Amino acid sequence: MAARRALHFVFKVGDRGRTARFYRELLGMSRSWLHLLVFDSRVRSKSISSSPYDGRWSKTMVGYGPEDNHFVAELTYNYGIGEYRLGNDFLGITLVSSQAVSNAKKMGWPLKEVTAGVFETEAPGGYKFYLEDKEQKKQDPVLKVSLGVSDLHKSVNYWSHLLGMKIYEKDEEKQRALLGYADNQCKLELKAIGGAVDHGTAFGRIAFSCAKEELPSIEALMKKENQKILTPLVSLDTPGKATVQVIILADPDGHEICFVGDEAFRDLSKVDPNGDKLLDDAMAADESDTWFAARNMKKVSA
Repeated sequence: MAARRALHFVFKVGDRGRTARFYRELLGMSRSWLHLLVFDSRVRSKSISSSPYDGRWSKTMVGYGPEDNHFVAELTYNYGIGEYRLGNDFLGITLVSSQAVSNAKKMGWPLKEVTAGVFETEAPGGYKFYLEDKEQKKQDPVLKVSLGVSDLHKSVNYWSHLLGMKIYEKDEEKQRALLGYADNQCKLELKAIGGAVDHGTAFGRIAFSCAKEELPSIEALMKKENQKILTPLVSLDTPGKATVQVIILADPDGHEICFVGDEAFRDLSKVDPNGDKLLDDAMAADESDTWFAARNMKKVSA
């Protein structure tokens, strides 16, 4: 098996301005790397539109460095949706940054010390982040993504035996396991939650890359093992950028997993030097809140 890489986690956000402030000012992500890709697109459904913002969305990639060697967040913003219902599927992202802890305190952002030197905070929308109060690592400070599972043994078997992850830790008493593709990458933590996994409407997706030649084998293995494939292997075009091959899977609890061809994705995810400006301009031009308020309407809850 060629090297595989942990890439990003997808979040749905209802308040793009506050979310950008959280990542920029609290987490302290470097502005030079902050926005790798920003799209502002509109897709019209066949139904009659109730507002000029129906089907309009944007995507922003944020992180501490380029996606080549950093785990980042993909923020998906739908102009006409104000909030999403959280489930118990996403349990948090853990990162190392004493600066982020200091920033949160200065900003008056809610912060709770859950264990010695580890602080819990929430991004807008309720997504949990755990900040280790230590000097930020020179390599990627994002340590792990934690997901809830209903059956730890079944989930570990899926991620390790079928998707080829190495098991770094497994604690039967605490019903948790830590897996990953490499020592220097963001890890995946699986925690048993003692019941069924509820994805709410805020459900996200975790993405990895692998050699393009491995994608058909992944698809074939999932078919052989009668595992769920949400999107069969397909080529996706992005105007002006590389065509990327993608397959989207679901693990035993329905967590969405995306695998992309590595070489093309490296081209697609190159840092955009104008990313900050693109996002600032898009937020400045976004009059959706004003439009809804003027009509005494609220954005819908997904």
